[in-house]
Amino acid sequence: MAKQDLRKSPNLDSVTTVNADGSHYILHPADVSGRFTTARKIFAAFLLLIYVALPWIQINGAPAVFLDVQTRQFHLFGITLAPQDLWVMFFSITGLGFSLFFITALLGRVWCGWACPYTVFLEHIYRRIERWIDGEGTQRKRLDAAPWGPGKIFRRVVKNGLFLIVSALLAHVFLSYFISIKRLYHFMEEGPMSHAFAFGAILFLTGALYVCFARFREQFCIMVCPYGRLQSAMTDDNTMIIGYDEMRGEPRGKPGAVTGDCVDCRRCVNVCPTGIDIRNGLQLECIGCAACIDACDDIMKKLDRPTGLVRYDSLNGLSQKKRQILRPRIFVYATLGFLGLAALTLTTFFKARPYTVSSSRMAGAPFYIDSESVRNHYQLRLLNKRNQPATFEMSLENPPAGYSLSGAGQVITIEPHKGVTRPTILKATAEGYKGPTELTLAIKGQPGDITLRHKIRFVGPHPDSLKTPAP
Repeated sequence: MAKQDLRKSPNLDSVTTVNADGSHYILHPADVSGRFTTARKIFAAFLLLIYVALPWIQINGAPAVFLDVQTRQFHLFGITLAPQDLWVMFFSITGLGFSLFFITALLGRVWCGWACPYTVFLEHIYRRIERWIDGEGTQRKRLDAAPWGPGKIFRRVVKNGLFLIVSALLAHVFLSYFISIKRLYHFMEEGPMSHAFAFGAILFLTGALYVCFARFREQFCIMVCPYGRLQSAMTDDNTMIIGYDEMRGEPRGKPGAVTGDCVDCRRCVNVCPTGIDIRNGLQLECIGCAACIDACDDIMKKLDRPTGLVRYDSLNGLSQKKRQILRPRIFVYATLGFLGLAALTLTTFFKARPYTVSSSRMAGAPFYIDSESVRNHYQLRLLNKRNQPATFEMSLENPPAGYSLSGAGQVITIEPHKGVTRPTILKATAEGYKGPTELTLAIKGQPGDITLRHKIRFVGPHPDSLKTPAP
């Protein structure tokens, strides 16, 4: 690998992490400390704890978040959804999407720098490992440029080995959201060949995580993630961003000279995880991590100058213009986000019932006739989404004269989080049949005393074909 410039200067004409020949310019952000860095570390630790803990936390007999693809049941914080309940995801995506728009319009890319899983994994796991093994940013650059020797080989083997281990652990946690911790451990005990698909998924995820966080790194945020490009449509001059106070900082000069407050120490550049110079203005690559704020504040304190040369502010604020927090787009995004989340809450608690029923017509003829009746054959599927056994009793609700249901009044018991499929026959006598009609199945479930009503269309021949001709 060719040696790279140890002090590449960011500019507005090209992306810092891409060399002129198209190769990857590897960034080694310097360490930084301060109030925002400390807050980000605490928040990231909290998010990582949630990510690892959710598959272990049991609510109503199932993990807090468990997307059980095998049984097609989706458990979300005590609520179990069947495939036919997934229409509520429309409200979930709508509410969360507009909530993110609201946050972006108000606070810029705070999601990217503080809460995005990619940033949390990269900055607070992989780069922490790299700092621990290879040293501070300047040391890492020198190690990259140094010739290969026993020390460099040892560090590379240890670092990449830890990267692979962490990638495998994160992949196992991710897979547990779909097959549960208990089943995942059972798969591991039985060996990879007994569960080749799950093992292949783990290998793929481990490889993908390793490539992203050990090789691709910040280029994912710059080149692949669409959010950085979408933010320009959601922000304006009143959006809170991280910016450089050019009116106060310029002209730059060494300490002691009669210049602005910026001493051109490049500390803000050295700590940036995407390789930009915040003094060049708002840029696509900025993820709002606030590392440059802590770095600049530290320098200002050492020089006995006011902090805030680089700070959270709006473009209007940085230009000494009037700031306006409450503006039309804020109200629009907040209203739409609230409506989506409110609809999600209402539909989840009042429409997503603990029992579901669905039906399909059995293969073969749509109806069967004999001298006395017309019959329709169905497959009826009942699903118990509770963590305790449930019993069901079926009947026809207010049926027309001559119509009956096979098995009416029988008690069906279903185990927790299980479903059963029952063949069901609807029959109409020749005298009672008046043509195709819609019938209502009433299915009463216990516990909970909940009655499900399911519409079924009964079909048959023209009624005149059933009439017996006069002698």
